[in-house]
Amino acid sequence: MPRVMNIGERVRALRAFYRREGRMPTYEEMRGLFGYRSKNAVAGVVRRLCATGYLKRGAAGRLAPTSRLTAVTRLLGAVAAGFPSPAEEEMADMMSLDEYLVERPEATFLLTVSGDSMIEAGIQPGDLVLVEKGRIPRNGDIVVAQVDDEWTLKYFRRDREGIRLDPANRAYAPIRPKRSLVVGGVVRAVIRKYI
Repeated sequence: MPRVMNIGERVRALRAFYRREGRMPTYEEMRGLFGYRSKNAVAGVVRRLCATGYLKRGAAGRLAPTSRLTAVTRLLGAVAAGFPSPAEEEMADMMSLDEYLVERPEATFLLTVSGDSMIEAGIQPGDLVLVEKGRIPRNGDIVVAQVDDEWTLKYFRRDREGIRLDPANRAYAPIRPKRSLVVGGVVRAVIRKYI
């Protein structure tokens, strides 16, 4: 009777090797990691890891880890933000915040927020905003824009008079470009570190 493969153990072994060595192991090294006698058995594990999204075939058929393998944050499940409910710590998966937040890595960058003009939108000084270039802003999107040669973070609005950039703080007035407006990107996420 063939033995049942514990994919979780194989993933943990590969993850540990990758973090320690900074590269994928060879088939011979995987044979030792998994306690197999043959490379053919390793090939079966590799096929399964590719099918489940932990590994992929790169250039010339070389194995490469996906962010699912290299992720360092455990996804344990869900928590109620309303009424308390019994919590069960069950590891659902590992996740990469880049994979979760970033759709187009080549067009995405982070900026540190300074100033308080967006506090009513929940964006505080010191927060990081994840910005995607090349996306066409829609009404209500938060954008990073260069207005008359000055950069700002505001809500994008298009109305009968043209484009207006609205703050999320009643202490500030909306901005209408006088000479020029360049939208540098649309905010896709806000990241705050609680110390």
